[in-house]
Amino acid sequence: MNFDRVAPHYRWLEKLVFGEQLQRARITFVRQIASPQRALVVGEGNGRFLTELLNDHRVLRVDCVEASVRMIELARARVEDKRVQFICDDILETPLPENSHDLVVTHFVLDCFAEAPLRQVIEKLSLLATRNATWLITDFCEPLRGWRRLRARALIATMYAFFRAVAGVKARRLVDYGPLLRAEGFILTNEVLSPNEMIRSQVWQRREAPRRDEL
Repeated sequence: MNFDRVAPHYRWLEKLVFGEQLQRARITFVRQIASPQRALVVGEGNGRFLTELLNDHRVLRVDCVEASVRMIELARARVEDKRVQFICDDILETPLPENSHDLVVTHFVLDCFAEAPLRQVIEKLSLLATRNATWLITDFCEPLRGWRRLRARALIATMYAFFRAVAGVKARRLVDYGPLLRAEGFILTNEVLSPNEMIRSQVWQRREAPRRDEL
């Protein structure tokens, strides 16, 4: 999976289909979280969210892991801040220390993975997160009923087909990541849906969960 081909066009494609809805969803909880010290931002893309995060949290240090070289180039051009370490790597291969990040951010990332690799990603990120970490997630979802559900299903299917062709995304449907997060000690504490009910912004909070070797 690599977004190099779509990177130069991602901003206008996003605006064409969703206007500013995705960016508004990304930053929904940025000002509401407690002051984090070290953040792990995965799949940041072109740096628009990162700019807002750094502006609102002045002492924050960030490890930004992104597999796309082109996306990192765009983010670097937008974010010139010594507090950010850009890492071009697959998150499953990145050698970051365990129990080191009190904020994890995965915006429009988890929906790129099928069930088995998604489990691996969440387990890896949970190891890197501290015992009281906050996890911000923004992703697509399907409305519960009615014409909005049918429209969302059609649009999501189209997006999967597009990104499968241009970026090698393997997933073909949305996977419920909630049970995987709860298994790692995270609790959903806040959620906001977009007006069209197909984009959700969430805050998950870890409650001093024991590590597996302590169970």
